[in-house]
Amino acid sequence: MRDRYDLMVIDCPPALNILTVNALTAADSVLIPMQCEYYALEGLSGLISTIEQIRDSVNAKLVVEGILRTMFDPRNNLSNDVAAQLIEHFGDQVFRTIIRRNVRLAEAPSFGVPVMLHDKESRGALAYLALAGEMIRRDDPDAVLEEPAVEVVEAVEPEESAEVIEAAAEPAVELELEPEPEIELEPEAEPEQDPPAEEAAPPASSIPYLTSH
Repeated sequence: MRDRYDLMVIDCPPALNILTVNALTAADSVLIPMQCEYYALEGLSGLISTIEQIRDSVNAKLVVEGILRTMFDPRNNLSNDVAAQLIEHFGDQVFRTIIRRNVRLAEAPSFGVPVMLHDKESRGALAYLALAGEMIRRDDPDAVLEEPAVEVVEAVEPEESAEVIEAAAEPAVELELEPEPEIELEPEAEPEQDPPAEEAAPPASSIPYLTSH
């Protein structure tokens, strides 16, 4: 099996039973995921004792790969206290990566898929990817020397950059606009009124000296 795979992970139940003992006997190292709570801190001491017993009896090569803090809630004082105690007692064996509480991580088992297939952009998935990178750097220190993928930005030559700075330092020139000529509006001509009609001459019968007697 060792010749066929680069890495094999044996998932164990959260209990010190015969399955866990068999897995520790066959493994080269142990990764301990630990919930940041008080009872988990108490159970860690029992697990470390079991690892030492197996190392002394059947598997001398067994080492602790690291301790992973899981279900971490930064708003909870207890989580912060447990994380601080782990770093104080185990030092560099504690992974820098922290798996925080995440809804997508809790949903993935109900869909029957890993979180990478359920939602690879979630914080939980990104945290496990960061854990994988940290484990690779621990096992292969030369991996740190690899150039990371960065965005390519064209460099500006010094002379060009100076011109850009000088151009930016010049004050803005305000252009004076010529005033627009005032347009005098001629008052509208009043409509011509028709001259008053001449009064019609009275009929001849109404003139007294022309009437017949």
